[in-house]
Order: sequence, then structure tokens, then C-alpha cells
Amino acid sequence: MKRIYLSPPHLSGLERAFLQDALDSGWIAPLGPQVEAFEREFAEVVGARHALALSSGTAAIHLALILAGVGPGDEVVVSTLTFAASAFPVLYLGAHPVFIDSEKTSWNMDPALLADFLKKRAKRGRLPKAVVLVHLYGQSADIEPIQALCKEYGIALIEDAAEALGSTYKGKSPGTFGNAGIFSFNGNKIITTSGGGMLVSDDGQLIAHARKLATQAREPVPWYEHIEVGYNYRMSNLLAAVGRAQLRTLEERVGARRRIFQRYVEGLSDLPGVRFQPEAPWGRHTRWLTVMLVDKEAYGRSPEAIRQALEKEGIETRPVWKPLHLQPVFQGAERVGGEVAEDLFRKGLCLPSGSSLTPEDQDRIIEAIRNLAAG
Repeated sequence: MKRIYLSPPHLSGLERAFLQDALDSGWIAPLGPQVEAFEREFAEVVGARHALALSSGTAAIHLALILAGVGPGDEVVVSTLTFAASAFPVLYLGAHPVFIDSEKTSWNMDPALLADFLKKRAKRGRLPKAVVLVHLYGQSADIEPIQALCKEYGIALIEDAAEALGSTYKGKSPGTFGNAGIFSFNGNKIITTSGGGMLVSDDGQLIAHARKLATQAREPVPWYEHIEVGYNYRMSNLLAAVGRAQLRTLEERVGARRRIFQRYVEGLSDLPGVRFQPEAPWGRHTRWLTVMLVDKEAYGRSPEAIRQALEKEGIETRPVWKPLHLQPVFQGAERVGGEVAEDLFRKGLCLPSGSSLTPEDQDRIIEAIRNLAAG
């Protein structure tokens, strides 16, 4: 039986021409005209002044934290309901993450909990150096109150928009409100370069410094000279060519995923104990992944039982992110709240949501879930 994947890469047909142009130009090694064009075009699409194409979204977070002055012993606030890559760079720098729970409207960082935490930290004279605000599953967090808090206390705001390219917050792209924003082009994202990321900012000096650090921190002299620690974080010209082709189809991909979400709602929302991630009133949810919440008592099976049963049918699903404050690698880290994220983890299941998902395949998924409820 044909396997249905969670969110597979979806080629537009334009990639071959862009890759051929890159090959014909002779620019095979990292950097080149495709990288420069991808940075320029991406910045225009999201509404940022500057962009830097990198090897991964994780690399972008790492550089953003470095440029925020994060170092050993510092604290960095991070959304707890997210993938570990949102917080790993904090550990790279010898700093300590503090995890903030979600609010129920968007499932992203709760501004009220952050406000209370910062007020207490200010009284102690120990404010965090940065806030890493994650925009989850294609939906923007409530940015403005968090942005205001960061400005009030002089804290760098770094937006992790790895899952939110194409979404909006009050008409603007998340990732463009803070000191820096990061995006991911991993193979399962709404557009992909097979692997890669982008750092964006309206601060030209920040991007220029990040560009230097990402290119092994070479000084502008004929010989190899370094006064800072550098990294090999630049995107290759070939991957940038793929990214340029994919970027041209972004709106089509968003539309496709939103239609897939709506078909799931129409096909499953009448089942007892089943509901879906809401769309916050402040902007467009791309539905990068459709997330279903299941009440075990009402539906009759747990999300994990559903996942295992669907796996036997050749259908890939995935639990909601395990909150970072529950992850062994972050054992001992401070957290604020956590009950909302833990409840979403217990009840949540991500359904196949790729923009290439056919109606026939989606019908198969819906039928399987309905049959499980009936059984």
C-alpha cells in the first residue's frame, strides 16, 4: 500500500531550470549569484530589509544569539512547546534556557506569563539576554505584547519562524518584528532547499556581522586572518537555486495546506472528542501541519494508539512537540507554567499535511480515523 508521509518535499517543476542555470554559471561551491538573489527575493517576500542564507535554521538562531551578546551563564527565554533546535543554540553558548508555557489561543508563548517572569527578574536585577519566540505549526504568536516587553526591559527578541513562512500577524510576516528572525527550509517545511535556513533583520549591521561569522569570520585582508570565532554556516549556490524556485510557489503551497486542513475539519470534526488547532484572530495560519486534538475518553483511543494504528496502514503521523521542559537534555532548566503545553502534547496528533497530498490519499486518512473511532 502506498505510504503517505507527514509533510514531504513538493517540487514545483521550476527547480530544474534554476539548478541548470546555477550549473551553467559554474558556481557550484558555496555562495554565488543564486545565493544573493535568494536573499534579496526572500527579504522582499517577508518584508525584511536584509536576509542572510544559511545552512540551517538552527545556525540562524545560533548567530542571532551570538549577536544578542548571549554568553556563558546568561539566561534566554524560549517557548517550551517547540522542537529542541529552538533551544539547543542556547546550550552551545553555555547559557541557560528558561521555558515559558503556551497560551490556548495560538499555542505559542503566553505573554502574561512572560510579563510576570520579567517583572520578577527585574526586581532581582537578573534579566535574560534574549527571548526566542517560536511561531508554531504555521501560526504566529501574539507578537506585539511580547515585543513591547522586550523593548521595556531592553531584551533582544529573536523570532523562530521556522514553521511559519507564509503566515501573518496583523498583515505582516512573523520573523520581522524582533531584532532578528529565522526561517527553515528543511525537507518538511512549506518550501524547501533540502536543508537550509535564513536569518532576517532590519538591522543591516547585524546581518553584515552575521555574514562574516557565517563565513569563518575571515577579516577583509588578502591573507587568512581571524579575530573572532567563525562558523561554516553559508548556504550553497545550488541549494539557493532550489529555494528561489520554491519561493515562487509559496502562496500556492499555503492555499493547498489550508484547503487540506478544511477537508480534515469537514471529515472529522463530528467525531466525539476530536477538535483542531484554532486559528488566532490576529493573522493567517498557513496550516503547515494540521494538528488534531483527541480526548481519549470521548474518542475511545489515545493519540498514540491512533498513531500506531495509522502507521500499520502506511500513514505517517506525529505527536505534538514534547515540551522542552520535559526533555531529559534540558533537565533542571527553569520553567514558567507548562500545563497548557503538556496537555497539548498529551492530546495532539499531527496529520499528513503536505501540499502534494491528493484528495484520494486524504480520504484514505479520514476513513481510517473514522473507522478507528467506530471500532
